[in-house]
Amino acid sequence: MKKLGFLFLILLFLIPNSFAQNGYPEILSMKERAEVIDGLLEDKIQTVLPDLMRRTGIDMWVVVSREYNEDPVIETLLPATWLAARRRTILVMYDQGEGKGVETLAVARYDVGTTFKKAWDKEKEPDQWKRLKEIIEERNPKKIGVNQSDDWGLADGIVATDLQEMKSAIGKKYSERIVSAEKLAVGWLETRSAKEMTIYPQIVRIAHKIIEQGFSDEVIQPGVTTTNDIVWWFREKIRELKLITWFHPSVSIQRADPESFDHLRSFSSRPDNNVIMPGDLLHVDFGITYLRLNTDTQQHAYILRPGETEVPEYLNKAFDNGNRLQDIFTNNFKEGRTGNEVLKMSREQAIAEGIKPSIYTHPIGYHGHAAGTTLGMWDSQGGVPGSGDYPLHLNTAYSIELNAATFIEEWGKEIRIMLEEDAFFDETGVWYIDGRQKEIMMIPRIPAKQ
Repeated sequence: MKKLGFLFLILLFLIPNSFAQNGYPEILSMKERAEVIDGLLEDKIQTVLPDLMRRTGIDMWVVVSREYNEDPVIETLLPATWLAARRRTILVMYDQGEGKGVETLAVARYDVGTTFKKAWDKEKEPDQWKRLKEIIEERNPKKIGVNQSDDWGLADGIVATDLQEMKSAIGKKYSERIVSAEKLAVGWLETRSAKEMTIYPQIVRIAHKIIEQGFSDEVIQPGVTTTNDIVWWFREKIRELKLITWFHPSVSIQRADPESFDHLRSFSSRPDNNVIMPGDLLHVDFGITYLRLNTDTQQHAYILRPGETEVPEYLNKAFDNGNRLQDIFTNNFKEGRTGNEVLKMSREQAIAEGIKPSIYTHPIGYHGHAAGTTLGMWDSQGGVPGSGDYPLHLNTAYSIELNAATFIEEWGKEIRIMLEEDAFFDETGVWYIDGRQKEIMMIPRIPAKQ
């Protein structure tokens, strides 16, 4: 019955509903969201985790957290109604072998959702660590993975105290079998299940719809509205839809003035009350979190001048360079290639085509800046040690984030077309989860008649 309920909610989420707000895809109630989240988690543990454990050679994965000091990984393993670990929560995942699946246990006072069954009776054995030792001895794993990592903060969640107490409790024999589970943790975080990818397009579509509404004359009155007004409109809209964001949005302007592009300025020290005027090229960086999945999008809009009926051709050509850079970059994705290899190949090809590229793409999923293959950073265009040396794996999602610089004669300066769209990489290649922006939005959408 539970599985039927989960499938019904997934179906409900996918069917257009006349009661959706202002044309937005259906947004579930909090109760319905919890059922979907828990169903996705249970499915992913059954369908994805066994292969990841065998790929990384770890037959037992131990994730430990204390309340309000959570390992980033445990936050993705808790049921939707658990907003934090309780006391000390120890989750054990044991690969029982080919065809037998992964055993999931909670060395805790309670079941942790429906997936991790309580495996500790404090009345029988008061020492939680001793009970963990018994579980380990009963299963005799070859490798015990814990979340330690030099390259990914998200895979470095075990704290020094817990690791020290764990080693002391399980003894020398099993302590010597402890290994870093960073590649298993990264694999868990970066891999999207088939059911997650059933709903991800609708999540990205909600984000696109919010941007489309915010970048319209429904919200923007040239000469009056400021970039900061739009930023806060986005924040209010997210709340109105009963969603959350994982970062504060930004809205910036490029225009025919002497000011040059400054990447640092696009993240900080931006003028709060920059009044939007006709002839401005607007840029937004925006993301939401829904059903434990995140979006990250950057798009552009142009404010028509009086008498203009379309975006100036020189801006369209600059935008085409941005789309071309996206194509060059995503066409170089290949399973097993490292992020640094793809970055180098893509930059060389773009430069050979006369495009001035900057590529800084990151994985996305449970986190906005997620664990997985890093493909450049805006200040590391020669490659990123560690996470950039990690190979691409199939069934992973990325924010395809980059910019292409073009000199605009009419403005007497170089501008950047800064694009970011969420995409999925599988055996067919890279495809955009809800499409991508292929032309600059006009404000107003329908030009005034002269």
